[in-house]
Amino acid sequence: MKKRVIIIIVLIVMFLAGLSVLLYPVFSDYMNSLSQSRVVADYNTALSQLSEADYTDIIEAAHEYNRKLMYKQHRFTLKDNEAELAEYFSVLDFTGNGIIGTIEIPAIKADLPIYLGTDENVLQIGLGHLEGSSLPVGGIGTHSVISGHRGLPSSTLLTRADELEIGDIFVLKILNEVLVYEIDQSRIVLPDNFDYLGIDPEMDYCTIITCTPIGINSHRLLLRGHRIFPENGDEQAMGYSLSLRADARRVSKVAEYAIAAVPILLITIIYMFIKFIKSLKSKGRR
Repeated sequence: MKKRVIIIIVLIVMFLAGLSVLLYPVFSDYMNSLSQSRVVADYNTALSQLSEADYTDIIEAAHEYNRKLMYKQHRFTLKDNEAELAEYFSVLDFTGNGIIGTIEIPAIKADLPIYLGTDENVLQIGLGHLEGSSLPVGGIGTHSVISGHRGLPSSTLLTRADELEIGDIFVLKILNEVLVYEIDQSRIVLPDNFDYLGIDPEMDYCTIITCTPIGINSHRLLLRGHRIFPENGDEQAMGYSLSLRADARRVSKVAEYAIAAVPILLITIIYMFIKFIKSLKSKGRR
C-alpha cells in the first residue's frame, strides 16, 4: 500500500509541476498587463496635473531637441556621452520614472507603455525609445524608433510583430498628442545596421524594431511607418484605442478564469487524494 501511495504522490507532484509550467506564461503575462496598466494610469494622472504652460514647454523642448538632432552625426552613440544622455532623459520624462506614453497596434492587439532608453530592465516591462532617434512627438524631419522584445515567457510584448503587414496602423500617445502611423516598409537587418533609421528632412517616420527569428534573435525586424492624418483626426485614433481595450478586457477575462481554476483544481486533487488514502486504509483493516 505504501508503494502505491508513493507512486500516486509522485504522479500528483509531476502533474502539478506540469500545470505550473503550462500556466506560468498566462499568469505572468496577466500580471505584467496589470502592472503596465497601473504604470500608464499613474502616468495619465500625472499628465492631467500639468499646467498648460508646463505642457507647452515640454512639447516645445522636445521639438527643439529633434531639430538639433536632425543635423547631428553619429546619433546612435548617445550612450557614450553622459552630458548628451542626461539631456535626452530630461526632455520628456516629467514623471521621473522614464515613461513617456503608450503605443497601440490594433492588428496584433498590443497596448504597451513606452519608456525612454533601451536598457534591459526597460525592455522586460515595456517598449523603449531608442537613444539617438527623434523623440516621438511627430513633425517633419523626425524619425523616432521604438524597440521591444519578442518571445519573453513573462510578457507578450512584440511577440506577434512578424504578423504586421504593409498598411497596418499603429498609434503613439505621447503626452496628450495622438500620432497615427501607417507601416510602409518591412526589413530584416543585422543588429548593427542603422541604415534604415536615418532622418528624412521631408518626412515624419516612426520605426518599430524587434528581434527575429523569435528565440534566435540574430537579426532585427524593422517596421517603418509614416505619419498619417485620419479624416476624423483624434476621434478615429481613439476608435482604435477603444476597440483595442475591449479586446484586451476579453483576453484578461480568459486569464482570470485560468488563474481562478488553479485553486479549485488543487482542492479537488487534495480531496480525491485524501478520499483515496481513506479507502486504502479501510481496505487494509478488512
